Amino acid sequence: MTRNEFDNNPQDTQHNSAERAAAAARSTWVSVGVNLMLSVAQIVTGVLSKSQGLIADGIHSLSDLVADFVVLFANHHSQKDADEDHPYGHQRFETAASLILGGLLLAVGVGMLLSAVGKLKNPESIATVHITALWVAMGALTAKELLFRYMLAVAKRVKSSMLVANAWHARSDAASSLVVGVGIIGNLAGYPILDPIAAAIVGFMVAKMGWSFGWDAMHDLMDRAVDEAEVQAIRQTIQDTPGVSGVHDVRTRKMGDMIVVDAHLEMLATLTVEQAHDITVAAQQRVMQHHRVLHLLTHVDPYRRPDLDHVLGTDQP
Repeated sequence: MTRNEFDNNPQDTQHNSAERAAAAARSTWVSVGVNLMLSVAQIVTGVLSKSQGLIADGIHSLSDLVADFVVLFANHHSQKDADEDHPYGHQRFETAASLILGGLLLAVGVGMLLSAVGKLKNPESIATVHITALWVAMGALTAKELLFRYMLAVAKRVKSSMLVANAWHARSDAASSLVVGVGIIGNLAGYPILDPIAAAIVGFMVAKMGWSFGWDAMHDLMDRAVDEAEVQAIRQTIQDTPGVSGVHDVRTRKMGDMIVVDAHLEMLATLTVEQAHDITVAAQQRVMQHHRVLHLLTHVDPYRRPDLDHVLGTDQP
């Protein structure tokens, strides 16, 4: 699952803001506890057992702590009500948090990669690691995989791309712990160079994921539209509103995990202003009820039924 896979579920019911905030805070504090224990265990064991791969994995876990606090900060601020300076609300705090998470992952990954390359240039400096490093790496792999599954389940339930980013951050640690474990096994088997190679692979994986999250978040901040499937679902919901004869020029833009929509609604030209207004309100309520739409801005266009033109005397140029 990626940050934008929510777009593949066009029929989505809005989740209560308080529920989303509580779920984000709860899952993130669980992540804080796990990452704190793992980072200490991995770095200390890595230093004592002389495993660069395990130290790199511990630094990755430590970066998760920083990421977790970024998520907690953004989760708090994104729940603020709209104000004069932010009439659409503060949902993009989540997108900004995803951008920061991406930048953090990219920086950590590049640093780990450069450190590993330095070791590979001086293979004589690579020491044989102690078997304790392997047990810690396997323990970290298990803990991070379980944490990933828990956090992703929460993110999917409340439809939060920020929590998805943080969940995949945990999965990247699980994958890196697996690579580190293989490198340690190789080192113990008489191939010491495999430990820094594992560290380099971990660095590349982390940097790649950071770039992906940062790139997606940057596009969302530039008002990227949701995918065509969700646009069509929103269009159909508007079209099915009684009194709406047609819909065109539907445009969307991301606002955190929510969507702002502009649409032109076609209505019979014979309707009064009050009738057209009531139909528009009904369309807005339907869209906001069935989709993750924060606001629907509408423009009403007159529609003339060909079968009534002669009766109404509107068939003349």
